[in-house]
Amino acid sequence: MTYIGYSNVCAALVRRCLKEPHKSEAASREKVHFAISKWADGKQEKPTVRTDDE
Repeated sequence: MTYIGYSNVCAALVRRCLKEPHKSEAASREKVHFAISKWADGKQEKPTVRTDDE
């Protein structure tokens, strides 16, 4: 197991132990958004925005 994997397991355990309203606040911060750009012929194409649920 890597450190990142261990850290993710620990974070999930802490989030499950939280009481409301802290639990819902932590769940809202858990979402991830990022952009992916493909390259073709040495030029960057238009980036696409992704979320963790796609």
